[in-house]
Amino acid sequence: MPIIQTNALSRTYISKTGVIRKQKKEIQALENVNLEIESGELFGLLGPNGAGKTTLTKVLSTILLPTEGTAHVLGLDVIHQAREIRPRIGIVFGGERGLYWRLSAMETLKYFAALYHVPPDIAENRIPALLELVGLSDRADERVENFSRGMKQRLHIARGLISDPEVLFLDEPTIGLDPVASREIRHIISDLSAEGKTIFLTSHYMYEVDELCQRVAVLNKGQVLMVDSPAVLKKTVADLEVVEIDAIGVTEAALAELQAHPQVDALHLEPRDLAQGLIIQSPDGASRVGEFIHILDGATIQRVITRQPTLEDAYVRLVGPEAMKT
Repeated sequence: MPIIQTNALSRTYISKTGVIRKQKKEIQALENVNLEIESGELFGLLGPNGAGKTTLTKVLSTILLPTEGTAHVLGLDVIHQAREIRPRIGIVFGGERGLYWRLSAMETLKYFAALYHVPPDIAENRIPALLELVGLSDRADERVENFSRGMKQRLHIARGLISDPEVLFLDEPTIGLDPVASREIRHIISDLSAEGKTIFLTSHYMYEVDELCQRVAVLNKGQVLMVDSPAVLKKTVADLEVVEIDAIGVTEAALAELQAHPQVDALHLEPRDLAQGLIIQSPDGASRVGEFIHILDGATIQRVITRQPTLEDAYVRLVGPEAMKT
């Protein structure tokens, strides 16, 4: 039996709009989600902000109830057996919430060990080992309020592991971190996976998912678009080449003409300091560079490269323009 299994899982909620005359609107956060995740798997959930990643994580970790369908974790029903699931899982959310800033790192882990009913003799050995794992041994007695954001996130992971969970849920654990701190978190996740820990990781960072995960589900508007390995996802754009053009002074008319070009499969924009980065997916894109530059006549071209598609390009093709709204 899979460690995590969902069947036609859906979740809706009511949103209120307006100030004086409030109106209720039903939002479909998840719609008919079907997933199976095996023991020891590092499984990635990829999607833009608002896709439903955190909602799914909260349902699987028994924080939210599904509206329809079923979900089982460790063979247990998330609705009727939540109390049995909770001691066997760990949850780490991105950001700085969930820690007590006036406690030290050591005191934080002792507190959560008691909360999870970890026997004192086991906690005594486990806490130093976890601090060593996340690189905080030399700061164990320092208050959390003095920690950098990356250090706080590493402590979050240690907290999530205090009960030695069978399944670890990581919801965008590197969000807002600098590149060095993000790399440290990825190394920790990779080490945990190598030890056989089952990990459910959500992210909108393609390189992170590509580097870490054995399989990936792409989620958008609450629906699963595809589930497979990063390598197979990349094959969905094997027919394309990618042209990147950095330019200053690109007009809306030129962008519209590029978007409507019969040989442009997808176009999205990225900021490049003073310039604008145009990422163009096109069959035989290298031979069409001249056409694209001609359309941009009047703009100052700073850089043009062609390359083979990546996981990010596959993601953009599956999700569409919303993929870049992160």
